[in-house]
Parts: sequence; structure tokens; C-alpha cells
Amino acid sequence: MDNYQIADSFSLLAKLNDIHGENSFKAKSYATAAFTIEKLPMQLSETPHEKLFTIKGIGESTGKKIIEILTTGTLKSLEEMIEKTPPGVMELLNIKGIGPKKIAVIWKEMEIESIGELLYACKENRLKLYKGFGEKTQHNVIETIEFYLKSKGSFLFSQINLMADEVKSFFEKIFFTNKIALTGGYTRHLEIIHELQLVIDDTTDNIENKLAGVTDFELIEKNQHDLLYKAAIGLKIRLHGCDDTPFMQQVFLKNCSEEFADAFTQKYPSVNYKTCENEVAIFTSTRLNYIPPFQREFITIIDKAKQGPLPPLLQVNDIKGIIHSHSNWSDGGYTIEEMAKAAIGKGFEYLVISDHSKSAFYANGLKEDRIKEQHLYIDQLNEQLAPFKILKSIESDILNDGSLDYSNAILSTFDLVIASVHSNLKMSQEKAMMRLINAIENPYTTILGHMTGRLLLSRKGYPVDHKKIIDACAANNVVIELNAHPSRLDMDWRYIGYALEKNVLISIDPDAHSLDGLDDIKYGIIAAQKAMVGKENNLSSFGLKELEAFLLKKKVSLITN
Repeated sequence: MDNYQIADSFSLLAKLNDIHGENSFKAKSYATAAFTIEKLPMQLSETPHEKLFTIKGIGESTGKKIIEILTTGTLKSLEEMIEKTPPGVMELLNIKGIGPKKIAVIWKEMEIESIGELLYACKENRLKLYKGFGEKTQHNVIETIEFYLKSKGSFLFSQINLMADEVKSFFEKIFFTNKIALTGGYTRHLEIIHELQLVIDDTTDNIENKLAGVTDFELIEKNQHDLLYKAAIGLKIRLHGCDDTPFMQQVFLKNCSEEFADAFTQKYPSVNYKTCENEVAIFTSTRLNYIPPFQREFITIIDKAKQGPLPPLLQVNDIKGIIHSHSNWSDGGYTIEEMAKAAIGKGFEYLVISDHSKSAFYANGLKEDRIKEQHLYIDQLNEQLAPFKILKSIESDILNDGSLDYSNAILSTFDLVIASVHSNLKMSQEKAMMRLINAIENPYTTILGHMTGRLLLSRKGYPVDHKKIIDACAANNVVIELNAHPSRLDMDWRYIGYALEKNVLISIDPDAHSLDGLDDIKYGIIAAQKAMVGKENNLSSFGLKELEAFLLKKKVSLITN
């Protein structure tokens, strides 16, 4: 073990002591030791142990730790520190611009334990609310994290969506005489993309040869029928050749889940893919109605396609209003008026302002007096902006016992209430279910917000029994949010079918904290299309009058019950 490795151990120990708020003298002494060791002209591993204590800057405590490292290869005090530090907090040390003391604030005060959670908080303008963090720091942290995450190789669908066509164009210039098609997880609209897949109508060997001279493009895996490359930005690209498989057959199979592909090929083994110009022709040859790639997940859809055309796909223009948005009254970046005018400019009929509630102190949540002020302000804006309407809402925190953090008297002043969990996310399924069911049973809860609290690529979310949650929402006439933020997409589309069976309404909401955030609604639409959500099943597809009638019916049921 060389001096640099030993110095790194002391440096990390110093940083972890600062993060955990240990004795500041200890942290400084470890940092000093690291600096001293790194600058030594001789290797400590080649120095007799008894002479270590005579080196200037190395005292008895440091010397003993150096001997421990040299003899065992480890440092017990460092291992103990690492063991009591969440892995995600350790990873935050890789982000330039935030030192150990700032990481301590992020972890202990903001309750953030991963890089992805920190990125999400920055984009919700939360970092700058804390002492020692400004607008510039927040911006720099966003840029550093995004660069760091790209190097890890997995991407959100929204990130791939911005670059997929450009990647395809890149290959079309190289293989200008061949047919090329995007396939795989991207065309199936999966929420996380580990590889961008393309089918090229050429042999695998030819593909490899043509790409041999391309710079910043590394071949990392070769199989009989495909090649896996890694681009400079960290994106993995799998190229499927057509050595002994017709192009359209290869495209079709890569555009299906394994379950769907197996069932289809067993039921329809005689499809002549060579004569099919496109995927529509494949379905026509089997007398099935067309199934788009993003709905080729479960085999049950094959029977639906036999019976008749699939229901029309939900489109962005089917969204009549923005439900769940934040303003600068809590952690949003713009005024309510600015958010409303942006929504008007996009052709929406209404905007539901759902700022954070008082328990969300980290997001400048609204206390009771500020709620009254906001409602008066909204009344004034509604007079100016009519017939467009701003509805009064709140994203009320679900507390540890499942209650909401306002009295019924306050909750009754809102047009609708979104109930969400934001704190104490590390909990068992039993605890999570208790909190959610209690919140759902609160008569003032209109919408259950982001059901599992997940952040894609960052936080799994707390465990829930989706069917029991859906059953509870059905019994209490509570809508379930499909949070359209590309880092959430929560509830998961895989469970929406059961909600539709139970006649539970979905609400596709952008959870917008900025003007640009209003456009995130499209990612909710993409997830909803996979689950075959129709506009009649989606609350944000209700026109203003229809929404007001729905909310009035909910309030009447409160009075009669």
C-alpha cells in the first residue's frame, strides 16, 4: 500500500467525521495527517514501524493507525464510520462543490440520502432554502450530478427521449444504404433505459467493421447477433444485426416484452416477415388489430386485439387542466400568476395550485395564516383571468400516523386536497400501508399523491400492497395520481389496469415546480398509454365544469355523511 492510498484513508476518515458531526479536532488532525503523508519523500510501507513516530506531523495516534493500515490493510475506525453512513451519502462525496459539512446538512436536515434525491431537490429549488447554499451552488450541483449520473450508464426515459433521434441519425449517416430502426426499452416506453437498442439491416461483422474507426465509441461486448457499444456520454447502445433473421422480424421481436414475443410466435408461427414492410403488416397478416410496441407487455392484450381495435390512445391534447403544481409560495420557482399565464398559453382551462403544507418546512410549506393570504390572492387572480380558473389546493403531508397536517376546518377551505408522504420514507410495508390507508380514509383527501415516493434511479420507494391501496381508494372515492415528473412516474403503470377495473380515477399530474415543468405532463401520458388509460379515466382530462361538478359531488358527500 503506497502513501497515496494511506492518505486517502485518512482523508476519508476526516470527511466522515465532519459529516457525522464528530469532534472537529479529530477531523482536522486526520485531514492534516492525510496532507502530511501525501507529501512525504519516502514510502511509509518501507519505513520501520518504530521510525514512523519520529516523522514530523505524525503523532502517536496517527502512527498507530498507519501501522494498522500497513499490517491489516484496513483501518477499523474508518470501517466503523463507513458502516454507519448510508451508501448514498458516501456517494455524495463524489459531487464537487459540496463538502462534508454541506453533506451533513443535506443528510440530516434535508433527509436526503442519495445523489438522485439531491438532484430532484435542487430542481424543486429546495437546496437554496438552506443556509450556506445559494442559487449558484444549486445550479453547479445540478450540472455536476447530471454529468456524474450520465457516466453511470442508466438513463430516465425522458433523457433518452431527447437524444434517441439524434443517435439514429448518427447511424443513418454511416449505414446510409441500410434500414435502421429504434427498438427495445425506448420504443416500449420503459421508465428506465439501460441500453438504447437499434436494428440495422446488415450482418454483425459488417456493422463492427464500419464502426471500427469511430472515435469515442467503445465496443464492450460482442455476441452472435448483436454488438454492445458505449458512447462517450456513458450511453450504452446495442446494435442488432440481421445475419439470419429478416429485418422486420428482428424489429418486431425487439419491440416486445419477452413474454409477449414468446406468446405471439407460438400462436402465429407462420408469419412471413420477409413480405412485411412494417409492423402493421405483421398484425394484418395474423388478422389482429395493431398493438403498438409500448402495449406489447402482457399476453392478455393479444385477445383484446382479436376482438376489435384497441381503445384510442390518450393524447396530450386530451389534458384540459394542470393538477398538482407549485408556486413560489412554497418551493416553486414562479408566482401563481406566472404559472397560470403559462398554463393559459398552452391552452389549458384551469390550474390547480398545490403548494406544500406546513410540515414540509424544508419546502417553505404554508402555515394557516399564509393559506388565507394565498386564497385571497387566488380570488383576485381569478377575477382577472376568467374564464380560466385557478383552483385552491394543497399537497398535504401524510404524517407518521396517517393523519394530514391540518385540521378539518382548514382542509375544508380547499377545492381539493392531494395527500402525499414526504418524510420518514424508510418504513416497513405495514407502516406504509397504515399511513396511506388512514390518509385515504380522511374524508378531505381528493387525490393520493405519488403512491410509493419512489425516485427512479435514486430511491426505490417504500413497499406497498398496490391492490389494497387501490381497493381503499375505490371504497373512499379517492383518485390516484400518476405523477408525471420523469423521475417519479408514480403510481407504476403496471398496477393501473387493476385501478381501472375497480373504477378508480387516475390523475395525470406534472407536479410542476417551474414553467417548463408543465410540459412533463407528456411523460405521464406516455406511461398512461402503456396502461391503456382513456380520457374518461383521467381526472386531468375533465374540463373545468366537469371537474367542478366532480369536486362538488365529493363535498356534498362529506356533508351528507
